[in-house]
Amino acid sequence: MTYPSAKRIIDFTLALGGLTILSPMLIVVALFIKLDTAGPVLYQGNRVGLHGKPFKMMKFRTMVVGADKLGGSSTPNDDPRITRVGKFLRRYKLDELPQLLNVLRGEMSFVGPRPQVQWAVDLYTEEERRVLTVRPGLTDYASLKFADEGEILKGSTNPDKDYMEKIHPEKMRLGLEYIEKQSLWTDLHIILQTIRTLIAEL
Repeated sequence: MTYPSAKRIIDFTLALGGLTILSPMLIVVALFIKLDTAGPVLYQGNRVGLHGKPFKMMKFRTMVVGADKLGGSSTPNDDPRITRVGKFLRRYKLDELPQLLNVLRGEMSFVGPRPQVQWAVDLYTEEERRVLTVRPGLTDYASLKFADEGEILKGSTNPDKDYMEKIHPEKMRLGLEYIEKQSLWTDLHIILQTIRTLIAEL
């Protein structure tokens, strides 16, 4: 069996199992969001996926309704659009859990470069566009290095500009490094490192 085929089977199995096991937690989180602010529980963000195909990335809503019209796509920790419950969800990455649905549907993988918005992808160099040859993921080398991305952008008057200057270049380098090293063992190592990082936040 090839690596892509094995990876897809593992992704599907883990996503299905994760959604089943975590369903009580997902319901509780959804309830807290509804009690905190008016609006939908889920946020569906436009992202660019495998081979440049657009898809809707699922997240628990952590911002006020209409946040897309009030600011850019990069979010500092002190962004006034973030709700009270949203701050908690973002700190512990709980807002990312609905992306298990994206993994189940084959739009994302557990491990791979994080998906980007269209305007950022339009600025990619030819070399950087290689990250579009693999499914975007929930976590990767860049997610581990920039786990405090919101803190890095804190206080910024232009978060999108600062993201492209301070974070984007290294994220792309790490994304391309993952493509060169990708294997089931590499994926397992990244997943374990991600779990350790999340536990350390508790």
